[in-house]
Amino acid sequence: MTDTTPIRIALVDDHKMLLGALTEWIRGAAADIEMVAAVDTWPALLTHENFPVDVVLLDLDLKDNIPVSLKISTLKTTGVKTVLMSTYSEANVVRDALAAGALGYIVKSEDADMIVEAIRLAARGESYISAELDLAINAGEVGGAPKLSAQERRVMALYGAGEPVKAVAFQLSISEETAKSYLKRIREKYRVAGIDVGTKVALRKRAIQDGILVEQAAPRTF
Repeated sequence: MTDTTPIRIALVDDHKMLLGALTEWIRGAAADIEMVAAVDTWPALLTHENFPVDVVLLDLDLKDNIPVSLKISTLKTTGVKTVLMSTYSEANVVRDALAAGALGYIVKSEDADMIVEAIRLAARGESYISAELDLAINAGEVGGAPKLSAQERRVMALYGAGEPVKAVAFQLSISEETAKSYLKRIREKYRVAGIDVGTKVALRKRAIQDGILVEQAAPRTF
């Protein structure tokens, strides 16, 4: 997939009102995302004329008694990336979904720009998990460095190196609001781990300590 090729996505949700609303919203959300299928059952996805796609946004709560792990593995065999959607969050469900191969897990109340980001990351083979779910998974891990996604590490490295939020967003091809959301997630993860990175200086020090940012040697004076 090239940078100019739209990410072809399919949406599967058995709540028809929500399916229609999400379809309309996603179709106008970003120029690099193309909604090519919106269906309300699992079989309808597999038999759709535009399947396979690049990324599937799959409702976790489909009432069809088909294990979500089977759905994810089926999509993987066809080269399709999976981002799961749910109205609730349970740490064990998230862990099982990730273990099965899902690249994303979002709650339906997620901010619009972060849903777009989840789709883009999945298309690149990277993971995205809603902040509240991520914190639930890692609850209790106090004292050590929290687990950051690849994109969170990029944001932390650039911001810790002294770049303003606007420059971080530009370099990563994301919106300024998305960059701010990432910084908020990073700080919250460290807070839960018992580490304060509330200031830019503290965040920089922690980024160096955790190997995310290489400390630059002080310039030599003669």
